[in-house]
Amino acid sequence: MPETSPRPLRADALRNRERLLEAAIQAFSRPGPEVTLDAIAREAGVGIGTLYRHFPTREALIEAAYRNELGKLCDAALDLLDQLPPDRALRGWMSRFIDYLATKRGMADALRLVIAAGTNPFAQSRDRLLEALDRLLAAGAAAGTVRADVDAADVLVSLSGISLAAGERAQADRLLDLLMDGLRHRRAG
Repeated sequence: MPETSPRPLRADALRNRERLLEAAIQAFSRPGPEVTLDAIAREAGVGIGTLYRHFPTREALIEAAYRNELGKLCDAALDLLDQLPPDRALRGWMSRFIDYLATKRGMADALRLVIAAGTNPFAQSRDRLLEALDRLLAAGAAAGTVRADVDAADVLVSLSGISLAAGERAQADRLLDLLMDGLRHRRAG
């Protein structure tokens, strides 16, 4: 029997799915008692049946919410490059990366459930992040605003370190500015 690809979601179903993912990110990122799927459905403005149609298990919802956040971050690289000069696009993406890591840390308990169930939500994360960073760095190098000798993996480690070390968002922003200064191409002169 030939494989068929799933039908694309109707516009209303796609909106419901997006609202569920947003509500899940918010719910799983909050400290406190474990949130119920009923509460997530209510927050998204849909019934519990709609939630289960999209995400048959709690783990499926958690994994989809995490992957959705990762996808938004990685897709932002192209969007930022379309809107800003490459060096400013890189700096904007770096700021979004810090937000992404904060969300990921907030979801740590929920993500552990997914891992305990035998799935690895992080399987392609590093590759996708490196691809986005490579694109941003290459655009900056081509424009002559970012050093051409920078490895995306080194920048990714630096960003992770900033996220872990910064005590508050304002400090993270200052550290991102310092990192960005180190990445800028300096013209001889």
